[in-house]
Amino acid sequence: MTERDKFINALRRGKPVGRVPNFELVFFLTMECFGKVHPNHRNYKQWGQMQEEERQLHRQDIARLYVDTARRFEHSGLMVHFPGNDPEELVRIAELIRERCEPGEDYFLATHGDPTFGHPHGGNMMEWCAWIYEQPEDVRESSLRRLEEFRARCELYERTGVLDGFCMCCDYCFNDNPFLPPDKFNEVVTWVLKDACQAAHEKGLYAIKHTDGNIMPIIDQLVDAGPDALHSIDPQGGVDIAEVKRLYGHRVALIGNVNCGKLDTGTDEEVVESARYCLKHGMPGGGYIFGTSNCVYTGMRLERYELMLDVWRREGNYDG
Repeated sequence: MTERDKFINALRRGKPVGRVPNFELVFFLTMECFGKVHPNHRNYKQWGQMQEEERQLHRQDIARLYVDTARRFEHSGLMVHFPGNDPEELVRIAELIRERCEPGEDYFLATHGDPTFGHPHGGNMMEWCAWIYEQPEDVRESSLRRLEEFRARCELYERTGVLDGFCMCCDYCFNDNPFLPPDKFNEVVTWVLKDACQAAHEKGLYAIKHTDGNIMPIIDQLVDAGPDALHSIDPQGGVDIAEVKRLYGHRVALIGNVNCGKLDTGTDEEVVESARYCLKHGMPGGGYIFGTSNCVYTGMRLERYELMLDVWRREGNYDG
């Protein structure tokens, strides 16, 4: 099985084979590893001003960096970012990633795509809250427009055939609770998420739902919406992967959830303990993909991530 095969097998909750797949939503430490900035779309603000020859050099460099990262850290899937927020550009880069793979080497390629409303940020929080309560019809019309844009991306990715699915990255929760109470969440978010998952599946694409924080008050709604996997099962939000696996592991795959707080400020022993806990409770029966509880972000110590992977290499094997 290729790494892509293993990733998809886990999303389908198939019979586990070999080592648990390994995935990070974003890996920002490429400067430390390879001397190159991670290809986040924010780093390409002048993309539209470039000559095509320069853009092509950037595309090649981006593809090379993704493949080098996957090889070094044995990732099974890649979350592909792209310049200019242009889906066509993403397809070009994904094609180059596929081309750089050696025979027998393949990765699950995902990208951003989420038509739902996540929680607002500080600058517009008051206005956003007033909007969703006072103008529900306008909220619904906005959601329908976002769904149409999402469906157009699904059609593009089906037609080109180089992307495997979406990581839906709108956050819904803080560490204590979801931003919206469950009844309002159902009214504003759940139906959109369900339609988006269905639209992806109709085009042969997978849907991974990411949200940090305490998802437990709305987890029934998240699972009922039909994503293939939940990411990141956040321990800093009080979410216990053992409990989520017990309650929902027969319905949805899980991705995560080595504690980023421990990776950042804990002891080595705490990192090892967190990694072991995830493997112990995520692995049984399959349907599990190993990773951090958020991403490998700027400022995290590389040696801590490598320590986490050492545990995975020793103890994340289904066949010994």
